Amino acid sequence: MTVVRCAWANASPLEQAYHDQEWGCPVHDDQLLFEALILDGAQAGLSWSLILGKRENYREAFDHFDAEKIARYPEEKIAALLENPGIVRNRLKVRSAVSNARAFLAVQEEHGSFDRYIWQFVDGQPIQNAWKTDPEVPATSAEADAMSKDLKKRGFKFVGPTICYAYMQAMGMVNDHVVHCHKYQQIRSISL
Repeated sequence: MTVVRCAWANASPLEQAYHDQEWGCPVHDDQLLFEALILDGAQAGLSWSLILGKRENYREAFDHFDAEKIARYPEEKIAALLENPGIVRNRLKVRSAVSNARAFLAVQEEHGSFDRYIWQFVDGQPIQNAWKTDPEVPATSAEADAMSKDLKKRGFKFVGPTICYAYMQAMGMVNDHVVHCHKYQQIRSISL
């Protein structure tokens, strides 16, 4: 039997595994939420498959996305990251990981957890869409626009509306699996 997936997830076995095991599943773990925020920012202007292929390198290079460690990175560590061929060596993106870690910790302090803060943009429950075809899936939404504005106000970088929407999709804040995808019903039935 052929497994039907969202069209974007058929390019490689790595993308298929990511789609089948992670994408769209609701995430409430602060560290995973932080990792995804940094990786989605790194993706800006690039393909997700490129970042997905470098994800293990990012985990190693960025101390497994320990926000407290990243927030204290000295200039020497930033310089070393910019020489690391296993990640995207964009100065603004690397520096944004450090400033985003600081902003992330401030949000945790204010709200008790990043999870509590970020899920408020969808009232704590995944938005259940019912797209029939991949071209119907939007690049942003009113919720992503609101998230982007608030994150920017708090000092986060690389968090435009399109990045925020991709983040919402990946973290299961919206169910954007198309209805014929084998994951659609499973994600739809998840009760939080």
